Amino acid sequence: MLLLALDTATPAVTVALHDGTSVVAESSQVDARRHGELLLPAVDRVLTEAGLRLDAVTGIVVGVGPGPYTGLRVGLMTADTFGLALGVPVHGVCTLDALAYEARDALDGPFVVATDARRKEVYWARYDDARTRVTEAAVDRPADIASLVEGLPAVGAGALLFPDTFPDARGPQNVSAAALAALAAEKLAAGEELLEPRPLYLRRPDAQVPKNYKVVTPK
Repeated sequence: MLLLALDTATPAVTVALHDGTSVVAESSQVDARRHGELLLPAVDRVLTEAGLRLDAVTGIVVGVGPGPYTGLRVGLMTADTFGLALGVPVHGVCTLDALAYEARDALDGPFVVATDARRKEVYWARYDDARTRVTEAAVDRPADIASLVEGLPAVGAGALLFPDTFPDARGPQNVSAAALAALAAEKLAAGEELLEPRPLYLRRPDAQVPKNYKVVTPK
């Protein structure tokens, strides 16, 4: 097994290679505006560090979000393209699940994962432990979910942005492809099914066609 994992659902552009036992190489850069520019060089950098070619990859793992439309689609389209070109399966993993898994050594018991959804909202879910999500991923204003997350520690950049709702906020802030790959490898080894590589947007994109605009056509 050699999994190429990537995620662009958070401000981090993150890529990793996993051989089924451990991470072989990884790269992460935080830049919310340059996902498309940074992703392919990161893939090349990780392959070079591992001394491998892209055709050695046996599977692709991609974070499906939730996340902003523009950044999220960069990772998903790249994963689909690699899978088609290489003839290998493409597996999806919820980005919140990967962030929860990344925090597995720091938390013991129930907690919350919250990432920045912009518009003063968070993408969030509750977990009984790092492998067990107990709510669907959702997008909400922090004040609206305060009673649902009260008393629980929280990880993710969204939690750090809203200390009134998440007073016990901790790192990691953004997901890493290393955690994404490790979680996927663990699930595959156990015979568990992963998600389809389809985006989990949860809301409409920020960019909208203006309403009531004037259509000008030649006479």
